[in-house]
Amino acid sequence: MIIARVIGNVWATRKDEHLSGFKFMVVQPLDHGSNKIKESTFVAVDQIGAGVGETVLIVKGSSARRSVEKENLPVDASIIGIIDKVEISGDIIEEE
Repeated sequence: MIIARVIGNVWATRKDEHLSGFKFMVVQPLDHGSNKIKESTFVAVDQIGAGVGETVLIVKGSSARRSVEKENLPVDASIIGIIDKVEISGDIIEEE
């Protein structure tokens, strides 16, 4: 699983017909141990109503495909949770 911040939206009027009705978000993976950006941004399917600025939990690969309502969709990443707090070595990081 990956911790990331939602930094934007993607609108695609033309897409695979099986993806109709899905919301797409641009996410930036984070490294909470150093509070630095971890890797390049990517797009994730959002089924839980995350918004720009929120910190989210993401699964990728086959786990992402299984997390959507219909199995075997062309999905590589899926937002599966909105994070309230992260605790690392006793330090609690409150998410906005």
